[in-house]
Amino acid sequence: MSLRSDSKSPGLSRKASKAVGPTPTKRRNSTLWSETLDVHQKSTFSAKEIKRQEAIYELYRGEQDLIEDLQLARKAYHDPMLKLSIMTEEELAHIFGDLDAYIPLHEDLLRKLTEGTGPNGTVGQIGQIVTDWLPGLNAYKDYCSNQLAAKALLDQKKQDRRVQDFLQRCLESPFSRKLDLWSFLDIPRSRLVKYPLLLREILRHTPPDHPDVANLERAITIIQGVLSDINMRKGESECQYYIDKLEYLDDKQRDPLIDSCKTLLCHGELRNKSGSKLHVFLFSELLVLTRPVTRNERSCFQVYRQPIPVRDLNVEDLQDGEIRMGGSFRGAFTNGEKAKNVFRVSSMDPSHGQSHTLQVNDVYHKQQWLNCLRSAMAQHQGAPLRPQGEAQIVNELSLS
Repeated sequence: MSLRSDSKSPGLSRKASKAVGPTPTKRRNSTLWSETLDVHQKSTFSAKEIKRQEAIYELYRGEQDLIEDLQLARKAYHDPMLKLSIMTEEELAHIFGDLDAYIPLHEDLLRKLTEGTGPNGTVGQIGQIVTDWLPGLNAYKDYCSNQLAAKALLDQKKQDRRVQDFLQRCLESPFSRKLDLWSFLDIPRSRLVKYPLLLREILRHTPPDHPDVANLERAITIIQGVLSDINMRKGESECQYYIDKLEYLDDKQRDPLIDSCKTLLCHGELRNKSGSKLHVFLFSELLVLTRPVTRNERSCFQVYRQPIPVRDLNVEDLQDGEIRMGGSFRGAFTNGEKAKNVFRVSSMDPSHGQSHTLQVNDVYHKQQWLNCLRSAMAQHQGAPLRPQGEAQIVNELSLS
């Protein structure tokens, strides 16, 4: 696919006419299933059946769009950058992963849906088709688990003027639909989370006595299991990614528990009592406070003081105004101002003897941090965990 937009037709190429405006941004075809029928055909279907077929058609069109985007990512971004030596083959492999390998998977679903379409344009039964096909989405485990590292490398490469210029030209070209490269690379993940919604919509418009009902319900269970497995693998990968970026000033700071951490519950930027910014990580086994630093052009996190094992963790919710200047956030408040959105973490182990007073930027993020911390503590104390929504795996809670 050409990256250059040529707005002149062959017959007009020799004319010195007035300047031609920019080529319009390419837009997706948003035709509805019912719009493919003539008036007579449409009158033969009930309103409910039309809605059911619309939902099936939405699934079908989404697969077409996904295949088109995967092909475009290769032809318009990967291949030109390799050919022009804008990035190395190794860098591109790290950023793009095995995108090409997923195209046949989605082409297979399109083929099955096409084969299942009758002469009148309807898909009679889709349940068995998707039930047989959905387990293949497990192939995305590696791709999704590599996304954090891929995004970090892409952001790093964007500092290169040649990369920056190439990506900007792509963004301004009609084919991009005003989407940047990462938007295309993230499309598979965003598509994965839509499958349960699409299947539920089809089920919602399927009559209770239809033979598809049982298979659609089973398909929804299957895709939820697939997404759960992908999220678990992704969570483990992101956890290890940040563990590998921890830098210790003293070997004594390296708690052996860090090697058994498989889950990063939440992380984000907070301020300590002196007003300094810290990046705090709550792993399944440890709470680690760090300072973001750069070493040899590589971003990492320098461990601040001693990590606190979650099993020894104590959390105190501080009321607004309980901490003031003189014993509060130097530089963050003028004299007499009350500190808000503050909590304290400490170790119940006397040998550690440390306490950290931390501030977030608003009540919402404070509550999210408290929920995450208490949920992790409850797990170690054998108490019931709070709902997943309160302590999501790899929940980034930031000051900004």
